[in-house]
Amino acid sequence: MRSLFVMDPLHAIDVRGDSTYVTMRECCDRGYPVWYCTPDQLFIVDGRARVLATPVHVTAAPPHFDPGSPVELDLGDVDVVWMRKDPPFDMQYIFTTYILDMAPASTLVVNGSAGLKLFNEKLWVQAEFSKYQPPTLITNDIDRLRRFVRERPGRSVLKPWDGNGGRGVLVVEREDRNLNSMIELLSRGGQDHVIAQEFIPAVEQGDRRILLFDGEPVGAIDRVPQSADFRANMHAGASVERAELTDSDRELCAALRPALQKWGMLFVGIDVIDGYLTEINVTSPTGIQEINRLDGVRLEQQLVELVEARMRQGD
Repeated sequence: MRSLFVMDPLHAIDVRGDSTYVTMRECCDRGYPVWYCTPDQLFIVDGRARVLATPVHVTAAPPHFDPGSPVELDLGDVDVVWMRKDPPFDMQYIFTTYILDMAPASTLVVNGSAGLKLFNEKLWVQAEFSKYQPPTLITNDIDRLRRFVRERPGRSVLKPWDGNGGRGVLVVEREDRNLNSMIELLSRGGQDHVIAQEFIPAVEQGDRRILLFDGEPVGAIDRVPQSADFRANMHAGASVERAELTDSDRELCAALRPALQKWGMLFVGIDVIDGYLTEINVTSPTGIQEINRLDGVRLEQQLVELVEARMRQGD
């Protein structure tokens, strides 16, 4: 199984917690050829999607990555393209999915490029699964945002629609004298849409990241914010604890499964706070290494075997 990983540069990868790293390593351990590229190394020639790709051998021991010399490939020269570029979900990201759309039918793209284009991680919840969210408003109307916050019985959360890793997430009080300034800053004076949600007090005890492979839950962790912060993101310094899936978690996963399978979302991470679904992470979800350490499993092995099975189905 020949794999191409579209990803951030190797020097930006933190091997202590990165899910892409252990997936690449699992492929190499199985003797599979692995190449990598950054999105800007994808291009089109006469209607064919091509790439300047670097072969790399990935190991558990430092220096972890042993790259070779770049070679030009057609996307039809590989069996699987793993789209693992971290956000932001910007026009460069979208353009990359257009190129991946041009991969031949014989090449599997994980996750499916059509789904990546269509479904923003925060907005997809509103589009199809809003009943699992707390009261939510998405708008660039400053007055409407202000009214939403002041009509809540308690605190509210404001965040950019295209943020990641906890960037720009604010908790505001109804009568906060800085409310107008915060809304103006987040919306850039009404130019950008902002997500406003009723605050879920349970977030102070953390949120839950659940990983799903082909719509099936395979593990979970609780992310507990630092005492001086309310953001339960690992990028923001949250600690990680072992979690057992509840009946509510499994019900939520079952509700998501048909849509995830329809759009080829083989590797997804969802974020849940007190039973509420806050995000469906499809671009570059993480959490494999944390679940591995806490549960004594090897999720990257399950993931690669899932892709192997999908490849056999396509033969």
